[in-house]
Amino acid sequence: MTQPDVTVVVAVYNTMPDLTTCLQSLLDQTIGHDRLEIVAVDDGSTDGSGAELDRFAAAHPDVIKVRHQENSGGPAVPSNRALELATGRYVFFIGADDHLGPEALERMVTAADRWGSDVVLGRMVGVNKRYVHQEIFDQTRSDVDLFTSALPFALSNTKLFRRELVERHRLRFPEDMAVGSDQPFTIEACLRAGRISVLADYDYYYAVKRLNAGNITYRSDQLARLDCVERIVRFVTGLIEPGERRDAVLRRHFAWEVAKLLRSDYLQLDHDTQEQIRGRVGKLVREHLTDRIRGQLNISARVRLGTAAYGRRADLLAILGQDAKDGLPPTVVKDQHWYAAYPGFGDPESGVRDEWFELDTAATQWLARLDAVSVRWVTGADGERGVQVFARSPRSDLAELVGGDLALFVGKVTAVVRPLPSDPMGTTVDATFRVRDLVADLGPAGGSRTVRARVADGRATPLRGLRPSPVQRVLHRDGGRFHLITVTNNHRGQLAFTVSPVTLRRVVARLRRRLPLGGK
Repeated sequence: MTQPDVTVVVAVYNTMPDLTTCLQSLLDQTIGHDRLEIVAVDDGSTDGSGAELDRFAAAHPDVIKVRHQENSGGPAVPSNRALELATGRYVFFIGADDHLGPEALERMVTAADRWGSDVVLGRMVGVNKRYVHQEIFDQTRSDVDLFTSALPFALSNTKLFRRELVERHRLRFPEDMAVGSDQPFTIEACLRAGRISVLADYDYYYAVKRLNAGNITYRSDQLARLDCVERIVRFVTGLIEPGERRDAVLRRHFAWEVAKLLRSDYLQLDHDTQEQIRGRVGKLVREHLTDRIRGQLNISARVRLGTAAYGRRADLLAILGQDAKDGLPPTVVKDQHWYAAYPGFGDPESGVRDEWFELDTAATQWLARLDAVSVRWVTGADGERGVQVFARSPRSDLAELVGGDLALFVGKVTAVVRPLPSDPMGTTVDATFRVRDLVADLGPAGGSRTVRARVADGRATPLRGLRPSPVQRVLHRDGGRFHLITVTNNHRGQLAFTVSPVTLRRVVARLRRRLPLGGK
């Protein structure tokens, strides 16, 4: 038997019925069965996943290998066992509740062979509102670096790896990590790789958020996630020397995993758990969060982390309450520096220095933070349909500060923006998007985009969505084509536009779902 081009590793634990979709998407790959090997390890499933694996293996014995074992408590052990059985030139890891686009493996293997890549990322998209960081997928690139790109924000193992690299460095998943065991594997693989490539020309990987949240990642509590991030930070500091390269990787963990431990759900924890998290997060900050990392964090994360490390418990609770209930705090200008006047700022007894509250490095982003207050459909004098968004800034001097440099946009579509007269409580901004432009930008297949605001050349900021979340729709016709435009909040509470093509097939499918069998 010739060596397969790629081995797909599937660690399985209670993922029915998504497992069926996953396996079928692998068998439907255009790379062909003669170039494909699937190794699936059932980690003691109790929902019929093991039987489903056996059914597929019996039907395709030349392609699928299945092993069963007692539950190990996480994906590391089954993934390592599958690696021992892999024979392909490349290895690809897929979550057992996810699936691939039909051409995914063929495209990735072709790219790896053409460019000599050791690691290849194919564009990932989220399903069921699962969040996937998209910055790394902004364009196809033959060579990216772990330290100068957005790659640290895409450290899952759902990539194509050259197996020779994996075996040369004996890369394996730490088996005592129930959550996040793929990050040490991926970080070291990317550090050792001669070339890392990104493909952004196709939807390669569909990451599914299970609606029953049975996956261990969704079930893990704050302390388990804290254990995970402590392990990862120790791993990174042991692997990479201090300096810019280490900071480039750790910035992700402080901006994402560590900062997420200090969100509004922290307020619902019991006192002892709060204090344990605050103490351990504070230790991480004091030992590993450098001035360089601090300067790259958004103001909300920076203030929370600084207060956890150096401040008072009461101030941390007040800061979380401020963000959850009141939104932006006042802005204070002192000695020509801007500061976010969160609880604890300016208080010499708080223990937190002013630089943790400083906005100088992100002042334009701060000005671009707007809250959507209403949305309506309008028709212009030229007959063009539009979406009119009214957004609110707490700054009554917004127009004076930004002049004509405030832009609201969705993808590549920029709105016509008109600041309304200010009042003592702030400024309302009127932004109108042409429906025709939204449809053209998202293309025939449609898609979803967040509404964002930007001041001058600053960093774009998503608009906070309406409360409660709206669901407003309008049908747009362009010749013989129809699109449905929906305005609502995304899963992060940000205002978003979704454009969906309306075809006869989709209409019939929707009717079938809604009507009882027999059409009665």
